[in-house]
Amino acid sequence: MSLSHSEDVAGFVLAGGQSSRMGRDKALLEISGEPLIARALTALREAGLQPAIAGARSSLSDFAPVIEDSTAMGPLSGICAALSATTARYGVFLPVDLPFIPPSLIAYMLLHARLTESLITVAAAGGSPQTFPAVVERQALHFFEGQLRTEERGCLHSFRCAAKYLGGRFSILQTELLVQAGQVSHAASLPPALWFFNLNSPQDLTRAQKAGMGFFE
Repeated sequence: MSLSHSEDVAGFVLAGGQSSRMGRDKALLEISGEPLIARALTALREAGLQPAIAGARSSLSDFAPVIEDSTAMGPLSGICAALSATTARYGVFLPVDLPFIPPSLIAYMLLHARLTESLITVAAAGGSPQTFPAVVERQALHFFEGQLRTEERGCLHSFRCAAKYLGGRFSILQTELLVQAGQVSHAASLPPALWFFNLNSPQDLTRAQKAGMGFFE
C-alpha cells in the first residue's frame, strides 16, 4: 500500500454540507467521544494521506487545513474546490458523515486507481455502487466545473459522465469480494454493508453511536 504515500495524491474530507436534517453541524458530532471530522481525518491519515478539509467553515481549521468552497453547491463543488487547490494527480474524497469507512478500503482503492490508471474509483456494497469514498483523477476537474452549471450535480452521476466523456476508466470495487480475499478489513468487524452508513438525522446518529459501542440495530 506504499503508493498511497505518493506526493501525487491528496486526501480531502468533504465537510461543507448544511446539516439541515441533522439540525447542527455534523462535523462536530461525536461517536465514542470522537468528533466525526476527527474520525474522517484519521481514516485518511491511516490510509497514508495528509488530508485537508474541503468546503468547511473555518471553525474546523484546528483539525486540518481548510479549503474554502466559495460556490457551496454541494459535494461536487467541494470536490472542484479541492482539485483546484492541488496539483496532485489523484484526489481521495471522504465525506465527514461516513464514520465507519476503514482505512484499508481507502488505501486499496487508491492502489487500484493507480495500477489501472482509472479516472474514477468507487466501491460497491451489496452490488450497489457507493458515491464515497472516491478516488478521482484531477483531469476530471474541468468536466465537474461544467456540471456545476447544470441541474445534474449529483456526484455519482457526474463520475459516470466524466468517465464516459473523457474516455477514462470508471472502476467499481466490490467490497465483499475484497473482504473475502483478505485485501480489506474493518477494525470493529462491521460487515461491508454498514461501512457506508450515512449520518443524516438525529436517529442516524443514535444508531451510529450504538455501532461505535459494538452493536447496531
